[in-house]
Order: sequence, then structure tokens, then C-alpha cells
Amino acid sequence: MSLYVVDVEADGPIPGKYSMVSFGAVVVEPSLSRTFHGRTRPVSDRYMPEALSVSGVTREEHLRFDEPGQVMEAFERWVLETSRGRPVLFSDNLAFDWQFVNWYFHTYLERNPFGYSGRRIGDLYCGVVRDAYAQWKHLRRTAHDHHPVHDAIGNAEVLLRLVDMGLELPLR
Repeated sequence: MSLYVVDVEADGPIPGKYSMVSFGAVVVEPSLSRTFHGRTRPVSDRYMPEALSVSGVTREEHLRFDEPGQVMEAFERWVLETSRGRPVLFSDNLAFDWQFVNWYFHTYLERNPFGYSGRRIGDLYCGVVRDAYAQWKHLRRTAHDHHPVHDAIGNAEVLLRLVDMGLELPLR
């Protein structure tokens, strides 16, 4: 089993009606050196300017990004090449990130290498400290700047800290 942290930037709240702008992924291992960065052009004419602005790109730039099917094929290939056994997706906001990754995989490849589930980092932290409302983002070392690879690395740093705190995860 291999663990991945994924972070998505999008131009709206749901896939299909709105579009993923970019995403980043990192293999959860001490080096945090194996990363993937994908940028996908819009799948819809709709977008929310305030949501798009979070990613730091303009609509004109977004329109020039890569074809989503090709990006998802490359992402799947990277996941399969870097995984030992079943890959598991972890995220800061699983409800948001998962829906985009899953929708794009199934829309363009009709499959998802992560299967049908994932894990939310904040819930794991709450369990470790035995407080359902505990705040965990102070455990990041890499600044959260809405570049999806940086954000994925920062969130993976939290998983590594949770292992140091006693959480059992199958790291390599």
C-alpha cells in the first residue's frame, strides 16, 4: 500500500459544472520528493472569478492548460509507477479534492487508481489527540500558498508528524 496526498485548485465548488485548474500530489515518505503537478484546461464555460483567483491564474491562462484526459492519463501512470500495492489518497479537504480527482478520472479514463475511498488528514489528527475539534494545520512546515504541489507537501508533512506521534501508517 502506498500513500499519496493530493491537493486540488478549482474554479468552482463542483466538478463538471466547474473545472479543476490544477492539482498536486506527493508520495508520503520521509523525502517527500516524488511529486506530480497537473494543470487542466476548463471543461465548462462556467467559472467563479473569486475561486479561480485563489489559484493565481487568469481565465485566459486557464484556457491554455493541458487537455484533461491527457493529464489524468499521465497522473494515473505516475501513481501506478510510484505505488507499491494499492494507492490510497489523503487530503486536507477530502470532500473537495476527492470529488474532483474521482470525477476527472472516471470522466476521462472510466477508472480511478485510488478506488472508491480516501482519508481526511484532519480527522486522523483529531483521533490521535482525542479531540474532535482539534486544529492541525500548525503541523505543516511548508507554507500553504495554493500551489497544489506545495500544499500537498505541507499536508504530507502533517502525516509524517502524526506517525511520529504514534499513528500507524504503512510508510516505506
